[in-house]
Amino acid sequence: MKKILVTGGTGYIGSHTVVELIEHDYEVVIFDNLSNSSEQPLQRIEQITGVRPTFVQGDIRDPIALDKLFAHDDFDSVIHFAGLKSVGESVSQPLEYYQNNVQGSLSLFYAMAEHNCFRIVFSSSATVYGDPDSLPITEDFPLSVTNPYGQTKLMIENILRDLSAADERWQVSILRYFNPVSAHPSGLLGEDPKGIPNNLLPFIAQVATGRLKQLSIFGADYDTPDGTGVRDYIHIVDLARAHLQALTRLAVGHGCQSYNIGTGKGYSVFEMISAFERASDASVNYRIEPRRAGDIAECYAEVSRAQAALGWRSELGIDRMMEDLWRWQSKNPRGYEA
Repeated sequence: MKKILVTGGTGYIGSHTVVELIEHDYEVVIFDNLSNSSEQPLQRIEQITGVRPTFVQGDIRDPIALDKLFAHDDFDSVIHFAGLKSVGESVSQPLEYYQNNVQGSLSLFYAMAEHNCFRIVFSSSATVYGDPDSLPITEDFPLSVTNPYGQTKLMIENILRDLSAADERWQVSILRYFNPVSAHPSGLLGEDPKGIPNNLLPFIAQVATGRLKQLSIFGADYDTPDGTGVRDYIHIVDLARAHLQALTRLAVGHGCQSYNIGTGKGYSVFEMISAFERASDASVNYRIEPRRAGDIAECYAEVSRAQAALGWRSELGIDRMMEDLWRWQSKNPRGYEA
């Protein structure tokens, strides 16, 4: 049984990926500082899989904790999720983002190299494409960013590319996510951000359950069919399975490869609201606000590389996204607090 280290594994994407890993007979160790999560997903993962993953509380910026972690366990590979992820927050707090995301990743890569672990799947973002000149976005598009969060992702990508070029022992898959949404079909795992959600779908769901009074739509004057931003939304279970496939294909050879992980189709904010209202039979109160700094009009993926190289494609459409999201939110109206 291969042992996998998952940084940030109690978070939204991490916890769903841990479920897929356990269900495919990997042994998982989670390393997380719980800055935007809790230990509650560990119990939920055990309910779904029958296995409680090993959990170590710690921070990727702490070299001593990382050295202790790698000295204790012989890891086959690392899946690296840990990092701050709010575009708006990164604009107002850039130092926090560079310290946590970039410095933390460097500490992790040092620890991996010191302990002869050279296989990693990195959680990146479509933010590294900036404001693209055309759509859909392919992996060969020029890389640029419009905010500090995206800058941290691009810097980490560049570090990994340099590592793999300098030492052929490194085997790296970079997964550029588009917009993860929804929840595990059991209703036991979902997105539970601390404070006011930064992402659209958990905000919609919390308005529908009365936890929040009103959804803010940031910009309705974009050059899109209905004026609201268009994004490539992908079901969290599809995204988790992409990590499993990327991990499997790391064994094929050395080097560094990047993959778009999305559906290849964009939906506007208004389209997502309508789909959620159909699934939940609830209405979503909203108001239009000014655009947020760093946001772009449209972003959706060309995903043929992931299909060809990883043998992966998204399978769960917008209706299933909303059904599973509503199941999670209605069962857990206050997230993991309930």
